Order: sequence, then structure tokens, then C-alpha cells
Amino acid sequence: MFTQTIDTSTVEFLVDRATAAPSMHNAQPWQFRFIRSRGTLQLRMDPARAMPVADLAHRALHLGCGAALFNLRVATTHAGLAPHIELLPDAADPELLADITFTPQSAADDRLAALYPAVALRRTSREPFTGGSVPEALRDVLAGAAVAEGARLAFLGDWQVHSVLALVQEAGDWVAADPEVQAETERWTRSGTGDRQHEGIPAYAFGPRRYGGRAPVRDFVPRSDTGERRRAVFEQHPCLAVLGTRRDRPVDWLDAGQALERVLLEATLDGLSTSLDSQALEWPELRWAVRDPLTAMGHAQMLIRFGYGPEAPATPRRPLRDVLEYV
Repeated sequence: MFTQTIDTSTVEFLVDRATAAPSMHNAQPWQFRFIRSRGTLQLRMDPARAMPVADLAHRALHLGCGAALFNLRVATTHAGLAPHIELLPDAADPELLADITFTPQSAADDRLAALYPAVALRRTSREPFTGGSVPEALRDVLAGAAVAEGARLAFLGDWQVHSVLALVQEAGDWVAADPEVQAETERWTRSGTGDRQHEGIPAYAFGPRRYGGRAPVRDFVPRSDTGERRRAVFEQHPCLAVLGTRRDRPVDWLDAGQALERVLLEATLDGLSTSLDSQALEWPELRWAVRDPLTAMGHAQMLIRFGYGPEAPATPRRPLRDVLEYV
């Protein structure tokens, strides 16, 4: 295989697009390292951005890094290159998540290239959706996007939605009662000023406080906060889907992150708004209950809400100098 050397501007373009990915609390737990002598771009985890209370095993961290990896694949294809990826290449270095090398593109991957415009447009929305149903044909497309990355996306029926919403409520109660989880969450949900201006969830992206409806939208404002805040009615019958994998190893979490981002980009291109809810999946007991025993999905990785809603604001991203190094 002939490996093509890429220049600095290309490396920076690819990493910039990769870091548009979602991550738990927008902590952006990735680090990229370009090894000039080998022409290899490494994706590494950043342990300083882990959630040691809510994400002790680093499952959510791997999901976020997997989503960034998928964005990098899309951007590489857009740039006319072919990415070659080895996941978890060094057992002695668990922080190294992927080695990526590049070759000239022999044939364009039209399916990946078509997703490129959505990379910059994808948002996590905490706004109410209209409640309009997502067409069955579009659900099939989104499910196919997950399958293309080795995962499964199962849309929930009415009785499943009722059950999952009960679990989400239970998870919310557990979070509210756990001061360590609360403190960890508050670390990443500030006003977006000072040393948090490039990371975390800023106040402008919190969305309104819900006073009606059943959509599972995590409220990052402490319940003790009595300040003025917009209120809204959310959809009564939310469109929910569970993304999952057959197995539950770190490599499966990376695959799930890639599948998640592929689904989100496809949804964005098709005019859908999306929001993510991992709160119920942060508790092992609840995560087990969320799975669908009627499918091949052995382990739930993410709960996704789909619908039609207003454009959501972009959340901040760390500058390239903080996420990319050359050696």
C-alpha cells in the first residue's frame, strides 16, 4: 500500500472537521498527533477530559472519539484521499485509539462524501420539536446508516417509549441525589466565559425549561436555580431510537461512536433535528433495561431523539493548537 504524505494544511483541515463531533458535556476528550516521519495521524484520548464519576469505564469518552473519527473519515474523502484506520493498535498504550494513514483515492466513496456538508451543520438541540412524525422511509435510512458502521438503531414503539421515559426520569432523580455527579456535570456546564469559553455546554445552549410534554431533554440548570428562564412545552409523543452494539468492548464503543455520527449527519442532511440522552445509560442497571431484547442489539450505547425543530446554536470548540501536535 502506497502511503501518501499529507501537508500541514491538510492535517489541520482534517482535525478541524473531526472536532466538530459531539461528546459528553462537550468535553471534547480527543487529542490528535501527527507523526511526520510515518505520515500517520493518531487519535488519542485525553484523560483530563474524562468523567471519572459518570463515565468510569470511559465508554462515553470512546463514543465521542469515535464520532470524531467518523468526521475525519468524511473530511478525508472530501479531500480526495482514502483513510486507512487501525483501531486500538497498541495494547500497551490504551490512550491510543486509532492510527490513520492516507492513500490516494482510487474511487470516491460517494456515501461518505455526501455527508460532508452536514459536518458543520450538525447540532445537538435542546429545543422542543414540532411533534410531527418521522417518515418510515427516513427511519429506514437512519437505521441503515447505523448498520453500515456495524451497529443497530432501533426506533421505539409506544410502549417502549413509555418504559424508556420512566428510566430517564429515574436516572434524573439519581443524578439529582448524587453530589459527585452534580459537581462533575457543573464542571462542564458553565456560562461559557473565562477558561471554559472553548469547551463545555454554555448557558445559551441549555434550551428552555420544560413545563409540559414528555421528550427526554436533560436540563443542565440546577433545580435550585430560580432565575428567569424561558419555558416551553415539548412534544408529547417523542420519536426515540436506541443505538446499540452486539458487544461492549472499547472497540465496540469506538464503532458505536462512528455509527452515532453517521446517523446524526444523515439526519441533518434530511432536515431532522436531533438530541442525545445518555443519562439513563450512565447507570449500569438502567442501561441494561434500555436494551431491546427483540433485536440483535446486546448493549445500548445512546438514546437519540429525532424530530423537526428550530436551528440550534453551535457549541464552542477548542482551538487546533490545543488538540493537535506534531512529532
